[in-house]
Amino acid sequence: MNVPIENVLLIGVVMFVCGVVTMATKRNAVGILIGAELVLNASNLNFVTFAYYTPFGIDGQAFALFGIVLPAAEAAIALAIVLNFYNNHMTVDVDRADELKQ
Repeated sequence: MNVPIENVLLIGVVMFVCGVVTMATKRNAVGILIGAELVLNASNLNFVTFAYYTPFGIDGQAFALFGIVLPAAEAAIALAIVLNFYNNHMTVDVDRADELKQ
């Protein structure tokens, strides 16, 4: 079964827009991280789609592999920062992070 490229790219656009809206509207640090993951997964979907529909498109799959490894490292570091911030301030509200600026 061959899915048209427009359908897959439309799903990628919807995922990207949902991620951007989530990052823009959430005040919770975990919600912002989820939005960032949605944006990165949308780009991975586009990379794999273009790799499938082009001859010798292995480059898209390699970029998608980096796009999977990078968010895993980012999530580990960001969650460590969020947990440390929660231990100090008893909240994960990103507006309270003004105290970190010095």
